[in-house]
Amino acid sequence: MANKPTDRFDSVPDDLLRTGAHRSAPKRGRGWIAFAWAALATGVLVAAGLFGLAVIRGTIDLPFATATAAPSSTPSPTPTPTITPKIDPALAIAVLNGTTTRALATSAGNDLVKQGWAGASEKIGSRTNASSSDITKTVVYYSDAANEAAARAMVLSLKIGEIRLSTAYPGSPITVVLGSDYKLPAG
Repeated sequence: MANKPTDRFDSVPDDLLRTGAHRSAPKRGRGWIAFAWAALATGVLVAAGLFGLAVIRGTIDLPFATATAAPSSTPSPTPTPTITPKIDPALAIAVLNGTTTRALATSAGNDLVKQGWAGASEKIGSRTNASSSDITKTVVYYSDAANEAAARAMVLSLKIGEIRLSTAYPGSPITVVLGSDYKLPAG
C-alpha cells in the first residue's frame, strides 16, 4: 500500500482529549447516571399505570373526584322500615312427600319444627306421601290469600320451592309438597 502524503490534520497534539472530528473520550461514570434516569422513569410509569388501573377498577376512591352534597335545610327522608308479616302460630301445616325418598315428609316436618314453625309439633299434622312419587319441584300451596305471607316464609325456611294459591288440599291451610329438588339440610 502506498504511503499517503500527510497533511495538517494528521498531526494532533497529545494533550488534546478529542478523537475524531468533534468527539471527546467518554468520561468515566456517565453510564450510571443514564441508567439511574431510565430506572426512575420506568418506576414512575409503572406506578402511574397501577394507580390508573386501580382508579378504573374502583379499588381506590379519589378524594377530589367525589361530589359532596351541599348542606340542605330540608332533612333527608328516612327509609321505610320493612314490615315482617305476623304468621299465625296456630296455622296447621301438612307436609307431603312427592318423591321416592323414604320418610322425607317426616324429616322435613321435624326440620320445620326445629326452625320454630308451629311452636308445637302437632301443628305440622300430616306428614305422609303424596299421591304421586315423581314430583320434581317443591311447591307450597296455601288455600286462603290471607296465608300468602306464611307460604312465602315457608319457602324461605325450606330454601327451595314456589308458592301457589289452590284449594286442592282443603284439609290444611298450608300444604308443602316436596319434590325431588328438595334436599334435607345437613346436620
